[in-house]
Amino acid sequence: MPTATNTSATLFPAPRVLRLGFLALSDAAPLVVAQEMGFFRRHGVRTALSREVGYATIRDKLIHHELDAVHAHGAMVLGTTLGLNCAATPCVTAFVMSTNGNAITLSRELWDFGVRDAASLRAEIAGSRRERDYVFGVVFAHSSHHILLCDWLASAGVNPRKDVRIVVVPPPQLFRNLAAHTIDGYCVGDPWNSLAVHEQKGWCPATSLDLAPGHPEKVLMVRADFAEHRSGEHLALVAALAEAAALCDDPAYRQELAHLLARPEYLNVPEPVIASSLASPFEDGRGGKIAPTDFIQFHRNGANDPTAAKAAWLIDGLVRHQIIPPTVEIPRNLASATFRSDLYHVACSQARLPAAVG
Repeated sequence: MPTATNTSATLFPAPRVLRLGFLALSDAAPLVVAQEMGFFRRHGVRTALSREVGYATIRDKLIHHELDAVHAHGAMVLGTTLGLNCAATPCVTAFVMSTNGNAITLSRELWDFGVRDAASLRAEIAGSRRERDYVFGVVFAHSSHHILLCDWLASAGVNPRKDVRIVVVPPPQLFRNLAAHTIDGYCVGDPWNSLAVHEQKGWCPATSLDLAPGHPEKVLMVRADFAEHRSGEHLALVAALAEAAALCDDPAYRQELAHLLARPEYLNVPEPVIASSLASPFEDGRGGKIAPTDFIQFHRNGANDPTAAKAAWLIDGLVRHQIIPPTVEIPRNLASATFRSDLYHVACSQARLPAAVG
């Protein structure tokens, strides 16, 4: 029978190029900057970025060891650990890459019908007398986006389970579906809200700042066995991302960041659209503006610390809206076991970087 050490050696061979998955979203910025600015290399790890099509794909590739670490929304760490719609695979995060950054975008058709907020959407739904379905997209079932959309709908008495239909659509395809009139709106991170406003296909009645200011958004997600058996490389990834996130939050760097993210291998979206929520105010399509340093935060206000409180916010929302089925047993230590603030602080201490307290 092979020993635990031999098993570990089989799963995790000698140091090699680490494969890091990401999706085409502005909040992938710390990964892109750490790669392009040489921060990963400076911390002793060789890395290759891989743009993936959607969160189910990126999750499954992590589970099956095709990727070593991924750009994921925080709730995916919880859902994968619990085995929601996948093989249960213990996962952790030791780094939150961003807070805020999401918005709800609705179609121009709904605007023309008189919808201005959740209350007027409820009136529109009631007036339709069930003659049509109202369909809204989220990027993943177990996600902050699903929580935010449900919170917004429920705030005006719209039942997310009965009055509308919520479907899962990969982030880059949400705008295309809105433009094609196959969905009425969505909740997603930028640039896909700004693109809808820029192309006059949509407008935003609410953002993260309205619904849950400071909520945890994207994280670096790894399998728990990777964090344990390849701890040196894992902590090096965290340290490099800590440096990158601080740079991403520098207002003087934001325009250059938009230029970098616009490249074909990253977001492949026009630079002015990306800059509209990074380097210039986020415009909601109805006259409102939000300062870019408020719309999405990469480092400020303790953003990077993966505290149990941040995990608890996600767990509460997933349970409250029955996104996690009531039959699923949630371990009491799920928050602290998956959101590893201790590892974040160790990584910063070893790299002699200031650790923000979340």
